[in-house]
Amino acid sequence: MSVECTRLASGLTVVTETMPHLESVALGVWIKSGSRDETAGEHGIAHLLEHMAFKGTARRSARQIAEEIENVGGEVNAATSVETTSYYARILKDHVPLAIDILADILTNSVMDETELHREKHVILQEIGAAMDTPDDVVFDKFSSTAFRDQTIGRSILGTPETVQSFTPDQIRKYLNRNYTADKMIIVAAGAVDHAELVRLVEEGFAGIPASPDVMPEEPVARYTGGEYREKRDLMDVQLLIGFEGRPYHARDFYASQILANVLGGGMSSRLFQEVREHRGLCYSVYALHWGFSDTGVFGIHAATGEEDIPELVPVILNELRKVADRVDESEIERARAQFRAGLLMAHESPAARASQIARQMLLYGRPIPNDELMERLGNITPQRLTDLSGRLFFDTPVTLSAVGPLDKLMDLEEIGAGLATGRMRRAAIG
Repeated sequence: MSVECTRLASGLTVVTETMPHLESVALGVWIKSGSRDETAGEHGIAHLLEHMAFKGTARRSARQIAEEIENVGGEVNAATSVETTSYYARILKDHVPLAIDILADILTNSVMDETELHREKHVILQEIGAAMDTPDDVVFDKFSSTAFRDQTIGRSILGTPETVQSFTPDQIRKYLNRNYTADKMIIVAAGAVDHAELVRLVEEGFAGIPASPDVMPEEPVARYTGGEYREKRDLMDVQLLIGFEGRPYHARDFYASQILANVLGGGMSSRLFQEVREHRGLCYSVYALHWGFSDTGVFGIHAATGEEDIPELVPVILNELRKVADRVDESEIERARAQFRAGLLMAHESPAARASQIARQMLLYGRPIPNDELMERLGNITPQRLTDLSGRLFFDTPVTLSAVGPLDKLMDLEEIGAGLATGRMRRAAIG
């Protein structure tokens, strides 16, 4: 296997990893633009554009786009996140030219037809309704909007019914022209692909992509705020998220934060799973997460439990946070490293996973990161470093609380802060 990278004159970057033993290729276009890049009046437009890209071009109808790729046994899809948008396909190796032609067509020639736009707005309104009816979706959406209050980074990717219904074709084109430019795009393919041939196809198909926007918009720096959101619902369970300010991708402690999340709640052997679920039986689901962004991050604990267990569950979680700031065993770090290493190696067995992995690295760091280099970074993480990080994460930043369900027995934010204050005082005494 080998990774090759070519930067075209337009600024567009093409990266491939050849896997000659395969008969298929996973390829896509990753754009360094997502819901965070929307202006105040564009809430939800990035996601709507992702939908509209498949709804007809100057050369193909929406049906033709779907039929042409599926006629050869392939598939095509897209996804919008906070900081990126991706359009990707999986095909047999003989149909790479078709996949590139379709991706280039939908990204350079979409017509934004009014009838299709009206229909797709209705689809997204259904999507928003379904999310609002799903408590674990609501608790995560509200967690983000509370952690980053009144900022685009904290807004729901789907938008609101009011904003989605308001968008016009011209507004969508304006967003596209401002964000879908060659300097923000990476095209990645993994599998049975020839690098030189892919570069040629991309040069032809994406010749119409502008090199950069006419006006470079300011990118506001994210500001973690913390706070709480509570929504009482008549449900059988409580969805709960307790969070703190995390670390951005480029921070020294980013990988340490990933390891810490694994130690605390990364699997069945993690501390939270063993103590909260296995030993005490206080919930049916509990795990830790760390989301990194370009300039900030969030660290969170999610639990789903019954109303009667809430009074005991939250103090136990807080106690585990205090304990991890006191002691981490080397064996726990080694187990987390082993899981990361397995994930890296397993990605090499899937062209789709490998293409996505390379694309993320290119967007974040400007180059593919060899597995040996990633494991070296993880190898530098020590127990002392994790206990120090835990203290700074859990005791030195405001708490974010998001909860949905029967909440009468859930302690208030001040009590949660007081529960962590004992850890803060013990840390100060030790220091």
